[in-house]
Amino acid sequence: MNLAKINAYFFPLMILLINLSTLIVLLVGGFQVGKGGVTAGNIAEFIIYVNMLTWPVTSIGWIASIIQEAEASQARINQLLAVKPGLPTGNINLKNCVGDIRFDNVSFTYPDTGIQALKNINLDIKSGERVAIVGRTASGKSTLAELLLGMYLPGSGHISIDGNDLRDINKKDLRNFIGYVPQDVFLFSDTVTHNITFGNPAKDQEEAALFAEHASVKEDILRLPQQFDTIVGERGVTLSGGQKQRISIARALIKGPEIVILDDCLSAVDTETEQRILNYLNTALAGKTAIIITHRLSSLADFDRIYFLDHGQIIEQGSHEELMAMNGAYTELYQKSQHNNENIPAA
Repeated sequence: MNLAKINAYFFPLMILLINLSTLIVLLVGGFQVGKGGVTAGNIAEFIIYVNMLTWPVTSIGWIASIIQEAEASQARINQLLAVKPGLPTGNINLKNCVGDIRFDNVSFTYPDTGIQALKNINLDIKSGERVAIVGRTASGKSTLAELLLGMYLPGSGHISIDGNDLRDINKKDLRNFIGYVPQDVFLFSDTVTHNITFGNPAKDQEEAALFAEHASVKEDILRLPQQFDTIVGERGVTLSGGQKQRISIARALIKGPEIVILDDCLSAVDTETEQRILNYLNTALAGKTAIIITHRLSSLADFDRIYFLDHGQIIEQGSHEELMAMNGAYTELYQKSQHNNENIPAA
């Protein structure tokens, strides 16, 4: 607003002064010509001089306007750089992360909305286990992942990794050991290779291609105009939803994480592709802790344990067979998903 006010005053003022200078030259020169002191040619010279001064004076105002814009932009940058982390970070480094995860009576309420997302959650996930978190929309599934990443601190209870309280673990170290794929995938306006190796900048294009194959997206990339050197655009605008999700999965896997969290990131891929990705988790990531948050229940038969969340609470847990035998909420949701799949028309 300050810049707009300065511009509103400056440019009309400059035009006024320039025209006023020309008028003064004509008035004073006219009187002098009448007295015989100067000639008409002298008046023309002074008018030319006034016009020659127009651009230098105007450029001063133009530079002042640019400086004001730069000050406003720098103020925003300084404001961002001055922001301190809202959550404390501990001093414990996970040098040899195993991947044991424990939620001990954890409850959480979002501070900005006051909505209680989780209530008395108890989880015990051992290293190497594959666990699925399922439930209806807004049941608190994604909140579990955000708490595990240290995005928020639990309102009550404790979260521990390898026996270390999450509050005491260095956040950067924690996230280096976790491969996380969120629901809202973000890709940079850069090449496919750089988007994948962002998870591990030490990797090259050959290794990026290998992990793209693990994420079942290599064939799609090879069909792009410049293959792995293709610029995907801001937020991956040139790619489909499924392609963006699978590139994001490749970016998480190339880190070689001890803990993998996939937060409903297979929703835009077909069942066959989803199964290939899950098979990779069974083989190449054997021994790694995997947490899959999903609405799809058709591919969970081989998981070690399934937790069913409803309104922020775990209401059922067990293997696929055990939950089906309960004939409860999981069975109902599973039967609905099977019915929906059967009604999908063939392409």
